[in-house]
Amino acid sequence: MALTRAFVPYGAYWSTPFCRWQGSLAGSHSIELAAQVASDVLRARTIEPSVFDGVFLGMTVPQAHAFYGAPWLAAMIGATGVTGPTVSQACATGARVLAMAALEVEVGTRACVLGVLADRTSNGPHMLYPNPEAPGGRGTAEDWVWDAFNIDPWAKNAMVMTAEAVATEAGISREQQDAVSLQRYAQYQDALANDRAFQKPWMAPVTIKRGRGEPKVVVADEGVHPTTAEGLAKLKPSVEGGTITFGSQTHPADGNAGMIVCNEQHARALSSDANIRVKIVGVGEARVEKGRMPKAVVPAAGRALEHAGIGVADVRAVKTHNPFAVNDLFFARETGVPIERMNRYGSPLVYGHPQAPTGCRIVVELIEELVLSGGGYGLFSGCAAGDTAMAIVVKVG
Repeated sequence: MALTRAFVPYGAYWSTPFCRWQGSLAGSHSIELAAQVASDVLRARTIEPSVFDGVFLGMTVPQAHAFYGAPWLAAMIGATGVTGPTVSQACATGARVLAMAALEVEVGTRACVLGVLADRTSNGPHMLYPNPEAPGGRGTAEDWVWDAFNIDPWAKNAMVMTAEAVATEAGISREQQDAVSLQRYAQYQDALANDRAFQKPWMAPVTIKRGRGEPKVVVADEGVHPTTAEGLAKLKPSVEGGTITFGSQTHPADGNAGMIVCNEQHARALSSDANIRVKIVGVGEARVEKGRMPKAVVPAAGRALEHAGIGVADVRAVKTHNPFAVNDLFFARETGVPIERMNRYGSPLVYGHPQAPTGCRIVVELIEELVLSGGGYGLFSGCAAGDTAMAIVVKVG
């Protein structure tokens, strides 16, 4: 079923810069920081918090007081009479929050939802689960972020091995992966052209207080590595005998993002340009065989396109969450979308992956790319958690 009533007011979305793991945002509470940024953005766009009848928070890495989640964030931004869920679906969390908001607007249970995505992979919590039956009553320990990267309890492998498995099965070489990494880096340079003209309208600066010293203001992505063919060729595989290097996979990061999803009436009132109409028209998700995460983006995209009532040939712009270059190579081979048509202006492969906010930022970039190219349909598809993925289709008119 195509969605017909879920709108995104043009310009009513944002993303902070994504900062490298253990970088500038490593000491900031992700929910409090997201509330600060959301308040600043809403104030700058003269959007009153009273307009919202729902606030949805997406996050995958717990922070202190995360139990209070979305209602706490709503209160911090001034929407004290509003509540909503706190959502976690691994790296598909961004897409899930937007899909939930769109579906509630579609059926009329809410009219104007603020979706906020916030994560900090830096300084992840060290969990201790009580186990009185263990020797000496010792608990079971888990490093929330690090262990999630390195062991899928279902497939019994690390995330990188999902990509290695697909590379082997699909015959994807290291040379092909390096070529995609180099291309994605070049595309990201387009986003930085003309003093970051593509990014500045939606990238929200972050002010970080530092004791009694002057606050630090982060205005651009932090942790993007200069990439050359020669540099990529020198890197050793991440696992012995593999094809994936640190140059052909993303890096963990910190950041937050937000987007308003609402009915048409609110969209007209909140849009920064009444002549631009943005709609969420299809969502989809998929799960493939165990431990084959990069494959899942293909059926997820297919289902979102089917729900939107269109085919891949009708899509004008394609963006992916590509933690590995393998993802894009497999997607291109299976869908027929040329590699160079995907991920204009960059992707998480280059600027990093804070998990929950990643999908939201990509949808923001997708909308902006469609506006620049004259409108049409856009597709986002991104993998998550071992063998799953989610996709969203938007239409800009």
